[in-house]
Amino acid sequence: MPLRPQSLALTTDLYELTMSAAYFKRGLVSEATFELFVRELPVNRGYLVACGLEQALEYLEGLRFTDQDIAYLQGLPVFSAIPDGFWSYLSDLRFTGDVEAIPEGTPVMAEEPLLVVTAPLIEAQLVETYLLSMINFQTLIATKAARVVDAAQGRGIADFGLRRAHGPEAGFWAARASYVGGCIGTSNVEAARRLGIRPIGTAAHSFTMAFDDEMAAFEAYVDAYPDHSILLVDTYDTLDGVRRAATFGNKLKGVRLDSGDLAELATQARRILDEAGCTEATIVASGDLNEYKIADLVERGAPVDLFGVGTQLVTSYDAPALGGVYKLVSIGEEPRAKHSTGKATLPGKKQVVRFQDATGTYTHDLIQRSTEPVPGGAEALLVPVMRSGGRRAPSPSLDEIRSRATDRRMRLPGGVRRLRNPDLYEVGMSAALRELSRNVRNRRR
Repeated sequence: MPLRPQSLALTTDLYELTMSAAYFKRGLVSEATFELFVRELPVNRGYLVACGLEQALEYLEGLRFTDQDIAYLQGLPVFSAIPDGFWSYLSDLRFTGDVEAIPEGTPVMAEEPLLVVTAPLIEAQLVETYLLSMINFQTLIATKAARVVDAAQGRGIADFGLRRAHGPEAGFWAARASYVGGCIGTSNVEAARRLGIRPIGTAAHSFTMAFDDEMAAFEAYVDAYPDHSILLVDTYDTLDGVRRAATFGNKLKGVRLDSGDLAELATQARRILDEAGCTEATIVASGDLNEYKIADLVERGAPVDLFGVGTQLVTSYDAPALGGVYKLVSIGEEPRAKHSTGKATLPGKKQVVRFQDATGTYTHDLIQRSTEPVPGGAEALLVPVMRSGGRRAPSPSLDEIRSRATDRRMRLPGGVRRLRNPDLYEVGMSAALRELSRNVRNRRR
């Protein structure tokens, strides 16, 4: 995959390594289970779209410490008292654990484990940071994309955000997550090439300004791209630009509006194009769009065929971080839980089951112990994806993940998908899990 160093082993927080070295020195080699989940949903989110699992599994499969990695760590003063055996251990380390996960594209809720890792303690600990980084980010952006797509009500959404992403790598993964969330393409050519996504783009205002007048710029563009000529018309006077674009007749494939009152301009542009016989020409709108602005344009009847969304999409501008956590829930067969105020966790390995009504609409979820039977009529969301460090089955294609995301999202109640003040989707806890949690807390006391 792209934009990666040869080894990802040091793409982690220092404390993962210091804890691991201390475990090693004390001989703590027991099997441990960690769960990755989100404590609270971001503002105005009634659900999340799980994303990033494919990259998590790639990372686990390829986890290696190179000689250069180990030499660097040995030179850090913090490791001066660590025995040489730890460095030999790291040199031979491979991920040998088991992983259960909620498939990518599935709607998930707060407190529900997206990923469960069971492995020797050091292996399970070391992978925390990378798993959180990849799954937090892609889940955040896939969710944002799904909201934007819902707001468009069937009109296309394209990711235009690479230049505003927090670096090229973030832009790449944002393009992937946006596609999972329902976007039809991306302006990011590298992402399009590597992921098999449709590349989408027109021209910038600088192209028009490079010519002596707007018409000369349009002529040059149509001449270069006779079958793909979507013209940016608002460098000077927008409606004059539309009139000039319309003179190309059937050669004109569309116009892009990037500023002003997009609803009013799109309506007038559509009239101008239709009167000139350019009835098949599409209207593309861009310019700091988000789900709320798009919903407003749709409500006003703006005849826009495609929305290009950049900054607000790839940064999830209104909710720019996802507070996913990765917590220890058992050592061997012994359940463990954190009891910190406001940050308490549930002990033991868990399963999430989902219920639906006769129409296929999801009604509620239940978090239960992994050893409990799945209730009749419910779907177990966490499925085995890795055993002894190897995948259970080939990964689904990106298009299959995208289709799952669309299908599963549409099965959520409409109120849960509402853009503002969504309804709270019911997530319960089984009696057995409540009892376990109570017992573990009492033992700690």
